[in-house]
Amino acid sequence: MKITRVTSHVLSYDLPKPLGYSQQYYHKRTAHLVEVETDEGVTGWGECFGAGNIALANKGIVEQVIQPMVLGMDPLDRDVIWHKVYNLMRDHGQKGMPLQSLSGVDIALWDIAGKIAGLPLHKLIGGTHRDRIQVYGYGMMLRPESADNLVSRFKDEAAAIKEMGFCATKMKVGLGPRDDVRLIEAVRKGVGDDYRFMIDANHAYTTHDAFYVGRAMEEFDPYWFEEPVAPEDLDGYRELRAGLNVNISGGEAEFNRWGWRALLESRGLDIAQPEVCALGGITEYQRVLALCHAHFTPVVNHVWGSAVAVATNMHLLAAMPPLPGGLFPWEPMLEFDTTDNKFRDELLVDPLNIQSQVASTGGFVAIPTGPGLGVEPDRDFILRYDICS
Repeated sequence: MKITRVTSHVLSYDLPKPLGYSQQYYHKRTAHLVEVETDEGVTGWGECFGAGNIALANKGIVEQVIQPMVLGMDPLDRDVIWHKVYNLMRDHGQKGMPLQSLSGVDIALWDIAGKIAGLPLHKLIGGTHRDRIQVYGYGMMLRPESADNLVSRFKDEAAAIKEMGFCATKMKVGLGPRDDVRLIEAVRKGVGDDYRFMIDANHAYTTHDAFYVGRAMEEFDPYWFEEPVAPEDLDGYRELRAGLNVNISGGEAEFNRWGWRALLESRGLDIAQPEVCALGGITEYQRVLALCHAHFTPVVNHVWGSAVAVATNMHLLAAMPPLPGGLFPWEPMLEFDTTDNKFRDELLVDPLNIQSQVASTGGFVAIPTGPGLGVEPDRDFILRYDICS
């Protein structure tokens, strides 16, 4: 079997309302799918992290840089392909967009391997440690409106996500330290005292401001404080972890085993959040997961994208060993974006139906059982939203 073609599909549509985080507002929803075809008619699907114009740039890397390197190779030689591509791109970037692009190709190769073997991804990895996964609902994103309006909306939206059945929820901050504390208080009021919620800063703060917000949030008992400072600021992460009474999480902007080695050795994380669609794909994710567990750092995967990314992470979370183990082990959660996303809800021939599962099971979803990723994108849907076709 040989690889005959690698195609990027960059999908986009206008959002009904702008959404934002601490760095920017955006008005379009984007997804970047990768399709790998073979001479035996088996096709695999993957996804690259990176929205908007980043996706368009990554399309060039996938099709113009990576595709010529892998044409004619056996798609089952995933590790050989990974190292060939990484080594040939190494001089031009060991992090960022080259790794995002490689991630989509690698995930598609795993999908092909599962289809050839007739096995779901979690079986290829080694089996499931759990037969269902708890899900948290991510919402409360920023919009270009007043702080008072955001406070009111965050309280109501948090309550609505809890009512949907999710086991926990996550909010954005980024207005500035004082207003961010108001948002945090509103979310706690919205969900009540005994419901888990998390706070995502998307590296909005200096270490000083992160300490201000972190100390103020302690009375509201959030479960974690995500990306409080810039991903390069390993000393800041370590100081915050030592000085705050809240879990410090991060890692979505870290890449490959070498970047993760440095991050974990800095001892700045209570919870690691690798992004499989960015760090190098499933092949490299498994190495990063091993590093995290070698440092006794629990993992909750970062998930942002289409149903392809969601399905990939469902398999990975199901196959994740418990840490540290026991009768009642610490359990990972699936991150699920509750905001408007056609590429999550309408992309697949057979939808994942995450929201309906969560509502009927008290916050859990079943693991896909089909071969490979266990999902099949609708080609007519892709053609409708592909902005480069």
